[in-house]
Amino acid sequence: MTRSWPCPSARVRELIRLGAETALKPPARWAEELHAAVLATDRTQAIAADPVLADGLRQTNVDNVVHWAAANVQDPGCRVPPHLGRQALDTARDLVRRGLDAHALDTYRAGQNVAWRYWMEICFSLTSDPDELRELLDVTALSISTYVNDTIACISERMQAELDTLIRGTNADRRAAVALVLEGSPISARRAELKLGYGLTGPHTAAVVWSTAHVGLEELESAAEELVCLTGARRRLTVVAAAGTLWVWLPVATAVGTEELSDHLGSRPHVRVSIGRPGREVDGFRRSHLDALTAQRMLARLSSRRQVARYEDVQLVALMTADPAHADEFVAEALGALRDADPEVRQVVRTYIREQCNASRTAERLYTHRNTVLRRLARADELLPRPLAEDVVGVGAALEVLRWRGADA
Repeated sequence: MTRSWPCPSARVRELIRLGAETALKPPARWAEELHAAVLATDRTQAIAADPVLADGLRQTNVDNVVHWAAANVQDPGCRVPPHLGRQALDTARDLVRRGLDAHALDTYRAGQNVAWRYWMEICFSLTSDPDELRELLDVTALSISTYVNDTIACISERMQAELDTLIRGTNADRRAAVALVLEGSPISARRAELKLGYGLTGPHTAAVVWSTAHVGLEELESAAEELVCLTGARRRLTVVAAAGTLWVWLPVATAVGTEELSDHLGSRPHVRVSIGRPGREVDGFRRSHLDALTAQRMLARLSSRRQVARYEDVQLVALMTADPAHADEFVAEALGALRDADPEVRQVVRTYIREQCNASRTAERLYTHRNTVLRRLARADELLPRPLAEDVVGVGAALEVLRWRGADA
Protein backbone atom coordinates (compact mmCIF):
# COMPACT_ATOMS: atom_id res chain seq x y z
CA MET A 1 0.00 0.00 0.00
CA THR A 2 1.45 3.36 -1.04
CA ARG A 3 2.11 5.74 1.81
CA SER A 4 0.27 9.06 1.42
CA TRP A 5 2.42 12.15 1.50
CA PRO A 6 2.36 13.67 5.02
CA CYS A 7 1.00 17.14 5.71
CA PRO A 8 3.26 18.58 8.46
CA SER A 9 1.93 20.96 11.09
CA ALA A 10 2.34 24.69 10.59
CA ARG A 11 5.08 24.80 13.24
CA VAL A 12 7.11 22.00 11.59
CA ARG A 13 6.66 23.59 8.16
CA GLU A 14 8.23 26.74 9.56
CA LEU A 15 11.10 24.74 11.07
CA ILE A 16 11.71 23.01 7.73
CA ARG A 17 11.78 26.39 5.95
CA LEU A 18 14.29 27.79 8.45
CA GLY A 19 16.49 24.70 8.17
CA ALA A 20 16.34 24.73 4.36
CA GLU A 21 17.49 28.35 4.30
CA THR A 22 20.56 27.28 6.30
CA ALA A 23 21.18 24.30 4.02
CA LEU A 24 21.21 26.56 0.94
CA LYS A 25 24.71 27.63 1.96
CA PRO A 26 26.49 24.51 3.23
CA PRO A 27 29.74 25.21 5.13
CA ALA A 28 33.03 24.31 3.42
CA ARG A 29 33.86 21.57 5.95
CA TRP A 30 30.58 19.80 5.24
CA ALA A 31 30.98 20.10 1.46
CA GLU A 32 34.45 18.54 1.69
CA GLU A 33 33.10 15.71 3.84
CA LEU A 34 30.38 15.11 1.25
CA HIS A 35 32.85 15.01 -1.64
CA ALA A 36 35.24 12.73 0.24
CA ALA A 37 32.47 10.24 1.08
CA VAL A 38 31.15 10.15 -2.47
CA LEU A 39 34.56 9.66 -4.10
CA ALA A 40 35.79 7.06 -1.62
CA THR A 41 33.41 4.20 -2.49
CA ASP A 42 34.63 1.12 -4.37
CA ARG A 43 32.48 1.99 -7.36
CA THR A 44 33.84 5.53 -7.69
CA GLN A 45 37.55 4.77 -7.97
CA ALA A 46 37.46 5.24 -11.74
CA ILE A 47 35.61 8.53 -11.24
CA ALA A 48 38.01 9.81 -8.58
CA ALA A 49 40.95 9.10 -10.89
CA ASP A 50 39.44 11.21 -13.68
CA PRO A 51 39.67 14.95 -12.90
CA VAL A 52 36.81 15.87 -15.23
CA LEU A 53 34.44 13.26 -13.82
CA ALA A 54 35.46 14.04 -10.25
CA ASP A 55 34.84 17.79 -10.67
CA GLY A 56 31.49 17.13 -12.32
CA LEU A 57 30.46 14.86 -9.48
CA ARG A 58 31.49 17.41 -6.85
CA GLN A 59 29.35 20.06 -8.50
CA THR A 60 26.45 17.63 -8.80
CA ASN A 61 26.72 16.88 -5.07
CA VAL A 62 26.28 20.53 -4.13
CA ASP A 63 23.58 21.09 -6.76
CA ASN A 64 21.55 18.17 -5.36
CA VAL A 65 21.58 19.62 -1.86
CA VAL A 66 20.76 23.15 -3.02
CA HIS A 67 17.92 21.90 -5.21
CA TRP A 68 16.29 20.08 -2.28
CA ALA A 69 16.81 22.99 0.09
CA ALA A 70 15.41 25.57 -2.35
CA ALA A 71 12.28 23.47 -2.91
CA ASN A 72 11.71 23.27 0.86
CA VAL A 73 12.09 27.01 1.28
CA GLN A 74 9.26 27.44 -1.22
CA ASP A 75 7.10 24.51 -0.03
CA PRO A 76 8.36 23.05 3.27
CA GLY A 77 8.02 19.26 3.57
CA CYS A 78 7.06 18.79 -0.07
CA ARG A 79 7.91 15.91 -2.37
CA VAL A 80 10.84 17.47 -4.21
CA PRO A 81 11.00 16.75 -7.96
CA PRO A 82 14.11 14.98 -9.27
CA HIS A 83 17.16 17.13 -9.92
CA LEU A 84 17.95 16.89 -13.63
CA GLY A 85 20.19 19.90 -14.05
CA ARG A 86 22.65 20.28 -16.90
CA GLN A 87 25.63 19.27 -14.77
CA ALA A 88 23.93 16.08 -13.54
CA LEU A 89 22.97 15.02 -17.06
CA ASP A 90 26.41 15.83 -18.48
CA THR A 91 28.05 13.78 -15.74
CA ALA A 92 25.68 10.87 -16.39
CA ARG A 93 26.54 10.97 -20.09
CA ASP A 94 30.28 11.03 -19.35
CA LEU A 95 29.97 8.08 -16.97
CA VAL A 96 28.43 5.97 -19.73
CA ARG A 97 30.99 7.04 -22.31
CA ARG A 98 33.77 5.95 -19.97
CA GLY A 99 32.28 2.47 -19.61
CA LEU A 100 30.50 2.99 -16.26
CA ASP A 101 26.88 2.05 -15.64
CA ALA A 102 24.06 2.93 -13.26
CA HIS A 103 25.91 1.30 -10.35
CA ALA A 104 28.03 4.46 -10.34
CA LEU A 105 24.92 6.22 -9.01
CA ASP A 106 25.65 4.62 -5.65
CA THR A 107 27.43 7.94 -5.14
CA TYR A 108 24.00 9.47 -4.53
CA ARG A 109 23.49 7.11 -1.59
CA ALA A 110 26.85 7.99 -0.11
CA GLY A 111 26.00 11.67 -0.50
CA GLN A 112 22.58 11.12 1.05
CA ASN A 113 24.13 9.66 4.22
CA VAL A 114 26.41 12.65 4.73
CA ALA A 115 23.64 15.13 3.90
CA TRP A 116 21.34 13.49 6.41
CA ARG A 117 23.89 13.86 9.20
CA TYR A 118 24.29 17.54 8.32
CA TRP A 119 20.52 18.02 8.20
CA MET A 120 20.12 16.43 11.65
CA GLU A 121 22.63 18.95 13.04
CA ILE A 122 20.47 21.72 11.65
CA CYS A 123 17.26 20.17 13.03
CA PHE A 124 18.65 19.80 16.56
CA SER A 125 19.69 23.44 16.46
CA LEU A 126 16.15 24.55 15.60
CA THR A 127 14.14 22.95 18.42
CA SER A 128 14.51 20.87 21.56
CA ASP A 129 10.85 19.94 21.78
CA PRO A 130 10.71 16.13 21.35
CA ASP A 131 7.36 16.09 19.55
CA GLU A 132 8.41 18.81 17.10
CA LEU A 133 11.75 17.12 16.53
CA ARG A 134 10.14 13.73 15.91
CA GLU A 135 7.77 15.15 13.29
CA LEU A 136 10.49 17.26 11.71
CA LEU A 137 12.85 14.31 11.27
CA ASP A 138 10.11 11.95 10.10
CA VAL A 139 8.82 14.28 7.39
CA THR A 140 12.24 15.32 6.10
CA ALA A 141 13.64 11.76 6.15
CA LEU A 142 10.83 10.75 3.79
CA SER A 143 11.38 13.86 1.68
CA ILE A 144 15.13 13.32 1.31
CA SER A 145 14.99 9.56 0.61
CA THR A 146 12.19 9.97 -1.94
CA TYR A 147 14.03 12.82 -3.64
CA VAL A 148 17.20 10.75 -3.95
CA ASN A 149 15.30 7.68 -5.19
CA ASP A 150 13.41 9.69 -7.80
CA THR A 151 16.58 11.42 -8.98
CA ILE A 152 18.49 8.14 -9.29
CA ALA A 153 15.61 6.60 -11.27
CA CYS A 154 15.53 9.50 -13.73
CA ILE A 155 19.32 9.65 -14.13
CA SER A 156 19.41 5.89 -14.65
CA GLU A 157 16.92 6.24 -17.49
CA ARG A 158 19.08 8.92 -19.09
CA MET A 159 22.18 6.74 -18.73
CA GLN A 160 20.39 3.79 -20.30
CA ALA A 161 19.27 5.97 -23.18
CA GLU A 162 22.87 7.13 -23.67
CA LEU A 163 24.10 3.53 -23.55
CA ASP A 164 21.47 2.47 -26.09
CA THR A 165 22.64 5.26 -28.38
CA LEU A 166 26.25 4.13 -28.11
CA ILE A 167 25.36 0.49 -28.70
CA ARG A 168 23.24 1.38 -31.72
CA GLY A 169 26.07 3.52 -33.04
CA THR A 170 29.75 2.62 -33.10
CA ASN A 171 29.43 -0.67 -31.26
CA ALA A 172 26.59 -1.80 -33.52
CA ASP A 173 28.73 -1.10 -36.57
CA ARG A 174 31.62 -3.08 -35.09
CA ARG A 175 29.32 -5.93 -34.09
CA ALA A 176 27.86 -6.13 -37.59
CA ALA A 177 31.32 -6.12 -39.20
CA VAL A 178 32.59 -8.77 -36.78
CA ALA A 179 29.57 -10.96 -37.56
CA LEU A 180 30.36 -10.78 -41.28
CA VAL A 181 33.99 -11.74 -40.69
CA LEU A 182 33.10 -14.60 -38.34
CA GLU A 183 30.49 -15.96 -40.74
CA GLY A 184 32.88 -15.84 -43.68
CA SER A 185 30.61 -13.45 -45.58
CA PRO A 186 31.96 -11.76 -48.72
CA ILE A 187 33.24 -8.58 -47.07
CA SER A 188 36.67 -7.35 -48.08
CA ALA A 189 39.36 -7.26 -45.40
CA ARG A 190 39.92 -3.57 -46.09
CA ARG A 191 36.26 -2.68 -45.62
CA ALA A 192 36.05 -4.74 -42.45
CA GLU A 193 39.18 -3.04 -41.07
CA LEU A 194 37.68 0.39 -41.69
CA LYS A 195 34.51 -0.53 -39.81
CA LEU A 196 36.38 -2.21 -36.98
CA GLY A 197 39.23 0.25 -36.61
CA TYR A 198 41.41 -2.84 -36.24
CA GLY A 199 43.80 -4.55 -38.66
CA LEU A 200 43.01 -8.10 -39.74
CA THR A 201 46.53 -8.89 -40.97
CA GLY A 202 49.11 -10.38 -38.66
CA PRO A 203 48.55 -12.22 -35.36
CA HIS A 204 45.37 -12.27 -33.25
CA THR A 205 44.46 -13.58 -29.81
CA ALA A 206 40.74 -13.47 -28.96
CA ALA A 207 39.10 -13.46 -25.54
CA VAL A 208 35.62 -13.35 -24.09
CA VAL A 209 35.21 -11.30 -20.91
CA TRP A 210 31.95 -11.79 -19.06
CA SER A 211 30.36 -11.76 -15.64
CA THR A 212 28.59 -14.39 -13.58
CA ALA A 213 26.68 -11.62 -11.77
CA HIS A 214 25.47 -8.13 -12.55
CA VAL A 215 28.58 -5.96 -12.71
CA GLY A 216 29.24 -2.73 -14.54
CA LEU A 217 30.92 -2.46 -17.90
CA GLU A 218 33.80 -0.73 -16.15
CA GLU A 219 34.78 -4.01 -14.44
CA LEU A 220 34.72 -5.91 -17.72
CA GLU A 221 36.69 -3.16 -19.44
CA SER A 222 39.22 -3.25 -16.62
CA ALA A 223 39.67 -6.99 -17.10
CA ALA A 224 40.12 -6.49 -20.84
CA GLU A 225 42.77 -3.88 -20.10
CA GLU A 226 44.59 -6.39 -17.89
CA LEU A 227 44.91 -8.59 -20.99
CA VAL A 228 46.42 -5.68 -22.90
CA CYS A 229 48.99 -5.08 -20.17
CA LEU A 230 49.92 -8.75 -19.71
CA THR A 231 50.40 -9.37 -23.43
CA GLY A 232 52.10 -6.08 -24.23
CA ALA A 233 49.49 -5.32 -26.88
CA ARG A 234 49.27 -1.66 -27.91
CA ARG A 235 45.57 -1.73 -28.68
CA ARG A 236 42.51 -3.97 -28.65
CA LEU A 237 39.27 -4.43 -30.53
CA THR A 238 36.32 -4.62 -28.14
CA VAL A 239 32.71 -5.37 -29.00
CA VAL A 240 29.84 -5.32 -26.49
CA ALA A 241 28.32 -8.65 -27.45
CA ALA A 242 25.52 -8.61 -24.86
CA ALA A 243 24.76 -7.24 -21.44
CA GLY A 244 27.70 -8.30 -19.32
CA THR A 245 29.80 -9.75 -22.18
CA LEU A 246 32.70 -8.32 -24.16
CA TRP A 247 34.39 -9.86 -27.17
CA VAL A 248 38.03 -8.83 -27.33
CA TRP A 249 40.80 -9.24 -29.91
CA LEU A 250 44.45 -8.39 -29.35
CA PRO A 251 46.92 -8.10 -32.26
CA VAL A 252 49.44 -10.43 -30.58
CA ALA A 253 50.39 -14.10 -30.51
CA THR A 254 51.64 -13.92 -26.92
CA ALA A 255 50.53 -16.65 -24.54
CA VAL A 256 48.57 -15.31 -21.59
CA GLY A 257 49.54 -16.66 -18.18
CA THR A 258 46.33 -17.89 -16.56
CA GLU A 259 47.67 -17.72 -13.03
CA GLU A 260 48.95 -14.18 -13.47
CA LEU A 261 45.68 -13.02 -14.98
CA SER A 262 43.71 -14.77 -12.23
CA ASP A 263 45.76 -12.87 -9.65
CA HIS A 264 44.89 -9.58 -11.35
CA LEU A 265 41.21 -10.51 -11.38
CA GLY A 266 41.15 -11.40 -7.70
CA SER A 267 39.41 -8.16 -6.72
CA ARG A 268 36.67 -8.84 -9.30
CA PRO A 269 35.46 -12.34 -8.34
CA HIS A 270 32.46 -12.35 -10.67
CA VAL A 271 34.47 -11.61 -13.82
CA ARG A 272 35.51 -14.50 -16.08
CA VAL A 273 37.90 -14.55 -19.05
CA SER A 274 38.26 -17.25 -21.70
CA ILE A 275 41.09 -17.04 -24.22
CA GLY A 276 41.47 -18.62 -27.64
CA ARG A 277 44.58 -19.94 -29.33
CA PRO A 278 46.64 -17.31 -31.18
CA GLY A 279 46.12 -17.25 -34.93
CA ARG A 280 47.00 -15.18 -37.99
CA GLU A 281 45.10 -13.21 -40.60
CA VAL A 282 41.31 -13.48 -40.98
CA ASP A 283 41.23 -17.23 -40.33
CA GLY A 284 43.13 -16.77 -37.08
CA PHE A 285 40.84 -13.90 -36.07
CA ARG A 286 37.86 -16.21 -36.51
CA ARG A 287 39.32 -19.39 -35.04
CA SER A 288 40.71 -17.74 -31.92
CA HIS A 289 37.29 -16.24 -31.19
CA LEU A 290 35.54 -19.59 -31.63
CA ASP A 291 38.09 -21.13 -29.27
CA ALA A 292 37.34 -18.49 -26.64
CA LEU A 293 33.60 -19.12 -26.99
CA THR A 294 34.14 -22.86 -26.54
CA ALA A 295 36.13 -22.27 -23.35
CA GLN A 296 33.47 -19.85 -22.10
CA ARG A 297 30.68 -22.38 -22.66
CA MET A 298 32.69 -25.06 -20.88
CA LEU A 299 33.19 -22.90 -17.77
CA ALA A 300 29.48 -22.07 -17.75
CA ARG A 301 28.44 -25.69 -18.32
CA LEU A 302 30.56 -26.92 -15.41
CA SER A 303 29.62 -23.98 -13.16
CA SER A 304 33.36 -23.67 -12.65
CA ARG A 305 34.70 -21.30 -10.03
CA ARG A 306 37.82 -20.69 -12.09
CA GLN A 307 38.09 -17.18 -13.50
CA VAL A 308 40.41 -17.80 -16.45
CA ALA A 309 40.47 -20.56 -19.04
CA ARG A 310 42.68 -20.92 -22.10
CA TYR A 311 41.38 -23.10 -24.90
CA GLU A 312 44.68 -25.02 -25.01
CA ASP A 313 44.15 -26.03 -21.38
CA VAL A 314 40.51 -27.07 -21.66
CA GLN A 315 40.17 -28.49 -25.18
CA LEU A 316 39.92 -32.09 -24.01
CA VAL A 317 37.63 -31.27 -21.08
CA ALA A 318 35.41 -29.18 -23.35
CA LEU A 319 34.97 -32.14 -25.71
CA MET A 320 34.38 -34.60 -22.87
CA THR A 321 31.77 -32.47 -21.09
CA ALA A 322 29.70 -31.53 -24.13
CA ASP A 323 27.25 -34.12 -22.85
CA PRO A 324 27.19 -33.61 -19.04
CA ALA A 325 25.44 -36.91 -18.30
CA HIS A 326 27.99 -38.93 -20.25
CA ALA A 327 30.81 -36.96 -18.63
CA ASP A 328 29.49 -37.79 -15.15
CA GLU A 329 29.28 -41.46 -16.09
CA PHE A 330 32.83 -41.46 -17.47
CA VAL A 331 34.27 -39.77 -14.34
CA ALA A 332 32.51 -42.23 -12.05
CA GLU A 333 33.69 -45.28 -14.01
CA ALA A 334 37.27 -44.06 -14.43
CA LEU A 335 37.85 -42.91 -10.86
CA GLY A 336 35.59 -45.05 -8.72
CA ALA A 337 36.12 -44.23 -5.04
CA LEU A 338 39.01 -41.90 -5.91
CA ARG A 339 36.45 -39.34 -7.07
CA ASP A 340 35.40 -38.64 -3.46
CA ALA A 341 38.75 -39.30 -1.80
CA ASP A 342 41.14 -36.87 -0.12
CA PRO A 343 41.93 -34.05 -2.60
CA GLU A 344 45.64 -34.44 -1.80
CA VAL A 345 45.58 -37.98 -3.18
CA ARG A 346 43.94 -36.79 -6.41
CA GLN A 347 46.47 -33.96 -6.67
CA VAL A 348 49.37 -36.40 -6.43
CA VAL A 349 47.87 -38.65 -9.10
CA ARG A 350 47.19 -35.73 -11.45
CA THR A 351 50.71 -34.33 -11.01
CA TYR A 352 52.25 -37.81 -11.38
CA ILE A 353 50.53 -38.23 -14.74
CA ARG A 354 51.67 -34.78 -15.90
CA GLU A 355 55.22 -35.63 -14.91
CA GLN A 356 55.10 -38.72 -17.14
CA CYS A 357 54.67 -41.09 -14.18
CA ASN A 358 57.94 -40.02 -12.57
CA ALA A 359 57.65 -40.08 -8.76
CA SER A 360 60.80 -38.03 -8.12
CA ARG A 361 59.71 -35.17 -10.39
CA THR A 362 56.23 -35.31 -8.86
CA ALA A 363 57.72 -34.88 -5.40
CA GLU A 364 59.77 -31.90 -6.57
CA ARG A 365 56.75 -30.27 -8.22
CA LEU A 366 54.63 -30.68 -5.08
CA TYR A 367 57.44 -29.79 -2.65
CA THR A 368 56.97 -33.05 -0.77
CA HIS A 369 58.95 -36.23 -0.05
CA ARG A 370 59.10 -39.01 -2.64
CA ASN A 371 57.86 -41.53 -0.07
CA THR A 372 54.76 -39.38 0.49
CA VAL A 373 54.10 -39.50 -3.25
CA LEU A 374 54.48 -43.28 -3.31
CA ARG A 375 52.13 -43.75 -0.36
CA ARG A 376 49.45 -41.63 -1.98
CA LEU A 377 49.84 -43.40 -5.30
CA ALA A 378 49.40 -46.70 -3.49
CA ARG A 379 46.27 -45.36 -1.83
CA ALA A 380 44.95 -44.25 -5.23
CA ASP A 381 45.43 -47.76 -6.60
CA GLU A 382 43.31 -49.08 -3.74
CA LEU A 383 40.50 -46.68 -4.65
CA LEU A 384 40.60 -46.90 -8.44
CA PRO A 385 38.52 -49.53 -10.28
CA ARG A 386 41.73 -50.54 -12.12
CA PRO A 387 45.35 -49.85 -11.21
CA LEU A 388 46.59 -46.49 -12.44
CA ALA A 389 49.20 -48.11 -14.71
CA GLU A 390 46.40 -49.79 -16.69
CA ASP A 391 44.34 -46.61 -17.33
CA VAL A 392 46.64 -43.58 -17.14
CA VAL A 393 44.88 -41.68 -19.93
CA GLY A 394 41.35 -42.28 -18.62
CA VAL A 395 42.22 -41.37 -15.02
CA GLY A 396 44.08 -38.25 -16.12
CA ALA A 397 41.16 -37.09 -18.27
CA ALA A 398 38.63 -37.69 -15.49
CA LEU A 399 40.77 -35.77 -12.99
CA GLU A 400 40.92 -32.82 -15.41
CA VAL A 401 37.13 -32.74 -15.53
CA LEU A 402 37.01 -32.60 -11.74
CA ARG A 403 39.65 -29.88 -11.66
CA TRP A 404 37.74 -27.60 -14.01
CA ARG A 405 34.53 -28.25 -12.13
CA GLY A 406 36.30 -26.79 -9.11
CA ALA A 407 36.47 -29.99 -7.09
CA ASP A 408 40.25 -29.63 -6.86
CA ALA A 409 42.61 -26.65 -7.00
